[in-house]
Amino acid sequence: MQQTQSTTQPTHNTNFRDPNFRNPNSGQPSFREAKRIQQSFLANLEKRTLIWLAAHTPAWINSDHLTLLGLLSMAGAGAAYWWSATNRAGLILVVLCLALNWLGDSLDGTLARFRNHSRPRYGFYVDHVVDAFSALFLLGGLGLSGYMAPAVALGLLVAYLMLSAEIYLATYTLGDFKISYFKMGPTELRILLSIGNMALLWKSTVHLLGRAHRLFDVAGTLGISGMLLIMVISAMRNTTRLYREEPLPVGKSLPNARQPQLPLSAPSRLGGESSL
Repeated sequence: MQQTQSTTQPTHNTNFRDPNFRNPNSGQPSFREAKRIQQSFLANLEKRTLIWLAAHTPAWINSDHLTLLGLLSMAGAGAAYWWSATNRAGLILVVLCLALNWLGDSLDGTLARFRNHSRPRYGFYVDHVVDAFSALFLLGGLGLSGYMAPAVALGLLVAYLMLSAEIYLATYTLGDFKISYFKMGPTELRILLSIGNMALLWKSTVHLLGRAHRLFDVAGTLGISGMLLIMVISAMRNTTRLYREEPLPVGKSLPNARQPQLPLSAPSRLGGESSL
């Protein structure tokens, strides 16, 4: 997904279906822009950087190339984590892959908008499918690295997908696409993960309550708890908002419950034929 705004502003890949809005080119039902809520620490700096990069991107590179770069670099990060089980240089390679992932995942939407090549439905669908596979690759590699227990990596993946589902449902029903919480967005999380990788080169375990634990197991457990907490709070808030906008009717008479009952089966009758 693209992280380019610090305020609520629509973007090409955060849209929801509006059957009353028609694409002027095809005449088919199109998407209406949803509010993109990005208020992370680095949002303003990132926006300026991405616009500069879009203006200087060679013409032969398009947004699809960048989306593919984002996916392949995250697959590379997962493979590098797997390699780090036998060679700690893989941890450094992960950081390089995360930087490439930021470039492809963040710049693709900015470049499309900069060149006026936005494709709302295509961008929305492909972007989030790529995000799901990227999470699978990254956390799968982490689970195979030896620096994180497979159960913790699986828990992170499940928590991420649950939070993603809540965000996408809110985007569709409320028109709000929120990608940062507590000033933390995808870019900040990439930076934290990179710092964690560097910490692993120095020390891979921590001591809590008199017991040694893998550093990434502790961090992963906190990540699972945080994502699930955010999902529950967001679900409660959005459910309350939707109920207030669409409350149950009060004081309205119920429709007549007596409806004509049709027989389960009725013999066909020819014209003038008696039923006796």
